[in-house]
Amino acid sequence: MPPLSGVRVLDLTNVLAGPYCSYQLMLLGAEVVKVEVPGQGDLARRLGPDAGLNRDGLGASFLAQNAGKKSVEIDLKSPEGRAEFEDLVCRADVLLENFRAGVLARLGFGWDRLRGLNPRLVYCAISGFGQSGPMSRAPAYDQIIQGLSGMMAVTGTPDTVPLRVGFPVCDTVGGMTAALHIAAALAGRERTGEGTFLDVSMLEAAISAMGWTVSNYLVSGVEPVPMGDQNATAAPSGTFHAADGPLNIAANRQEQFTALCGLIGRPGLATDPRFREREDRKLHRDALNAEINLALAAKTALEWEVELTAAGVPSARIVTVPQALELEQLAHRGFLTELPFPGDRPGTLRVSGGGVLHDGLPLRPGAPPPLLGEHTGKPLWKAAS
Repeated sequence: MPPLSGVRVLDLTNVLAGPYCSYQLMLLGAEVVKVEVPGQGDLARRLGPDAGLNRDGLGASFLAQNAGKKSVEIDLKSPEGRAEFEDLVCRADVLLENFRAGVLARLGFGWDRLRGLNPRLVYCAISGFGQSGPMSRAPAYDQIIQGLSGMMAVTGTPDTVPLRVGFPVCDTVGGMTAALHIAAALAGRERTGEGTFLDVSMLEAAISAMGWTVSNYLVSGVEPVPMGDQNATAAPSGTFHAADGPLNIAANRQEQFTALCGLIGRPGLATDPRFREREDRKLHRDALNAEINLALAAKTALEWEVELTAAGVPSARIVTVPQALELEQLAHRGFLTELPFPGDRPGTLRVSGGGVLHDGLPLRPGAPPPLLGEHTGKPLWKAAS
C-alpha cells in the first residue's frame, strides 16, 4: 500500500505549485479531489502548445500534473456550493489552496472556521510571499519569485545576467516544499490528533533551496556572481567541449582531477603549479578549462562520458529534453507511465513519476487527468480516513 493510502485531499489549486504538490501526494497514495470553478476549472487546462487541447480544457500544462485526481465543479460564492464544500471539508484530511493571501478567508473559510469544521484538518496555503507581512497580498508568478529571490541574478554570465531558469523552478520547489510539510503534518497528527495550518511562502522556499549560494553570503560575506555554466565551488567543474558537442565534467575531488588529467592525455596538468591544489585551480579556471577543451576535442562527448565515468570522474553529455526522456535509465526505473488519454480522444498519454522507488517499485497514477467536473455528483472517497 502506498504510504498515504486513505488520505483525502481537497485541492483548490491552479496551474503549477499547488497541482504539483497534490500530484506528489497522489503518487504517494492520497485520494485527491480537485475543486474547480464551474465552467472554467484550473487555468492550466487552457495552457500548453496545442491549441486544440487548450480549447478542450486539456492543455498540456494541466495533463502533466493532474493524472490520478478527480474533479468536481463547486461555486464557492453560492450558498449551495459553500454547503457542499463544507461537507467535503468535514470529511477531508488535507485542504490545499494557492489563492492570493486572504482570499479563502474572505469566502468564509479562514483557518478558524476550517478548524471548527474539522479539528483534524491539515490546511496548507501556498502563496508567493506567505499569509502575513508587507508583501503578502502581492500577486506572484514563478518569474516574479525567481527575480526577488536573487536566483536570476546568479543565472547566466556577467554579459547575459539576469536570466530566468528555463523551467518554473520556484513553482516546483514551492509545491515540493508543501508536499513535504503536509506529509510531516499528517505524521504529527497521528501523535496529537490535531490538524495544522501550513503557510508556505514560495519566496522563502526558493531562497532556502538556493543553498550554498545563500549560505556563502550569510556565513562568509561572499556575494555570489553569475558564472554561466561553471561551478563556483570547484574547478574543473562545468561545461566543456568535446569533438561533437558539450560535455559536463565535475572533477571536484583531487583524485578525480588527477584521473581526468591522465585520461585526456595531459598528466602534467595535475602537477602544474597553477592547478596543483583546489584553490589554485579555481583561481586559474580559464587557463585550466582551455587546456582541457583542447584535449577533449580528440573524442566525442559520448566516448568521453563512457571513459570518464568508468574511471570515477563524474561526466555526462548535455542532452535535449526529448533525449533525456528517452534515457535507458528512466525506462529501467519505470519513471514514465502511459495512460489512456482523457475523454474520448484516441491514443495514450505519458506522464512523469516522482523519482523515488518504494520497496523497489515506482509509484504511478492509476487514472488519466480528469475532465472538468468529471466526478461531480459521484462518490469521491473510496477509503476510510
